[in-house]
Amino acid sequence: MPPTIQAGTILIEDWPLMPQLSLESEPYSGTWSLVKVLDGCALDRKIRASGWNFFFMAAEVKAMFFGAVGAKKIEHALKRILGKVKQQHFNGLEVTEVVAKRFLGVPYAIVSAHSRHVQQSCYLDSEQTRRTSQSATEWARG
Repeated sequence: MPPTIQAGTILIEDWPLMPQLSLESEPYSGTWSLVKVLDGCALDRKIRASGWNFFFMAAEVKAMFFGAVGAKKIEHALKRILGKVKQQHFNGLEVTEVVAKRFLGVPYAIVSAHSRHVQQSCYLDSEQTRRTSQSATEWARG
């Protein structure tokens, strides 16, 4: 059974160079893991205490699906969002909203999220630097 996704859920891409933060997580999709227990603020404090930084990107990423809200449909929408985040070379994601709506009697839902990024520097790395880091991580995984 897939884990429950709701507002406040954090996903982080596994990568070997990340410090040992002893985060309780479970695999979610591919290289992405679902962080258990901690919300965005608590995770931010834990990451900053280890000397790293946890950035929050202001731009919202959304995916829509038709039909009633269900775990499988939310999971599919989240996988589309993760694809968009990976193209921008960010290594984290925070789900901010899952909203069910209707238009002319047809049910649909929108999943909204914000990209997050964990890194050592207090200044957000350029897209080129993030791309290089992501390539190195993929190479290290094999």
